[in-house]
Amino acid sequence: MTLQQLKYMIEIVNCGSMNEAAKKLFISQPSLSSAMKELESEIGVELFTRTPKGITLSVDGAEFLSYARQVVEQAELLELRYLNKKPSRQLCSISTQHYAFAVNAFVNLIQRSGAEEYEFTLRETRTHEIIEDVKNLRSEIGILYLNSFNRKVIEKLLRENRLDFHLLFEAKPHIFISTQNPLAGKTSVTMEDLQDYPYLSFEQGEYNSFYFSEEILSTVFHKKSIHVSDRATLFNLLIGLNGYTISTGVLSTDLNGTNIVSVPLLVDDRIQVGWISNHQLQLSKQAEIYIKELCGVIRDYGLLI
Repeated sequence: MTLQQLKYMIEIVNCGSMNEAAKKLFISQPSLSSAMKELESEIGVELFTRTPKGITLSVDGAEFLSYARQVVEQAELLELRYLNKKPSRQLCSISTQHYAFAVNAFVNLIQRSGAEEYEFTLRETRTHEIIEDVKNLRSEIGILYLNSFNRKVIEKLLRENRLDFHLLFEAKPHIFISTQNPLAGKTSVTMEDLQDYPYLSFEQGEYNSFYFSEEILSTVFHKKSIHVSDRATLFNLLIGLNGYTISTGVLSTDLNGTNIVSVPLLVDDRIQVGWISNHQLQLSKQAEIYIKELCGVIRDYGLLI
């Protein structure tokens, strides 16, 4: 087992494919594949599950990766201290539902990293893909919500994939609407108040189950319904069509401007937002800093549990 093999494995996981990792490492794909097979043969563990669609970490591979990252980090500290080598590029990858506070924390992470070189990734993506990203260690952290409707299904998926849910905060449901919407001046609204307005939600692609919806009350019928794939489009449609969406009520004027307001929705439900991580993986220093920044941003809104 060599330090180079450990670095190869880490790069494969970061890239999500053997071919992309080989390009970044400036070696041939067969050479990289051979190095991984030699490592697997030496330790007697299958690190990757190989299919025609690509490779993913095995259960044993996820555990091994945790140790590999620690070894590589310690080796880099030795090189930095005694060989005067410059620090390696800082890496961190986050997958999240469409939350402004997740972006705020990501901005803080980068601004305060102080790194000369870094490669950070923020994926605002679908619920099922968040779980898959963290399961396969494409991302260290995933951010999603639980409520009374989706809890059993999501928690079952997390258990099956050896993922842990860490609660960040609990929120009462709100709607986001344009400041020009006739409902903007209300202190609260009901579902009846909303029935004539277009309902906006994030599409979930192949896994378009009610349980994977990013909005609560996903089974409620809407006369006018629009599905979008990104947050900027959704906010533009809130303004252009006088539509609404349902969320936590946490808005960022820095990111979203002042054209959108949050109004409490009178329903008997709660939204529990948290972050998920791989049970077998020790978080990197950058991921730990991101969690700290995330808590700081949420605390500013008075929502931290």
